[in-house]
Amino acid sequence: MRKGIIRPLAICIFQKGDSILVSEGIDPKTGNYFYRPVGGGIEYGERSSDAVIREVKEEIGADICHLKLLGTLENIFTYDGDLGHEIVQVYAADFIDSSYYNLSIFKGKEDNGIEFDVMWKPLSDFQKESRLVPEGLFELLKSKVSKLSS
Repeated sequence: MRKGIIRPLAICIFQKGDSILVSEGIDPKTGNYFYRPVGGGIEYGERSSDAVIREVKEEIGADICHLKLLGTLENIFTYDGDLGHEIVQVYAADFIDSSYYNLSIFKGKEDNGIEFDVMWKPLSDFQKESRLVPEGLFELLKSKVSKLSS
């Protein structure tokens, strides 16, 4: 995270029943767990829709279709003791290879080669004990998650 920089991101919501696909993260400073959809940074000169397609392919090796913009969030947060600021384009999509919907948990990979867990988690979990990031995503999805496939 670079200080003083607002980072543009694109993330993708995949829906299976009442669950969404998320990766698990932990703040090294606080030890608090959080969950975030697959996605990442938008590169200079790249459209957010192209970024989300690229990021999903890079992180989990999947091709996607039926891309739909759900909304934009501004996220100001603290991670590892540092202040972060993001503008996040939130998309919904479907996997071309339907076998991803049959995996309960699998591995994704960051640009630096570090692996992370990717799992289906019921949206209702984020109403109680689990934290969904970026902030405001749960509220955005509450109104749209049943409509994602339409």
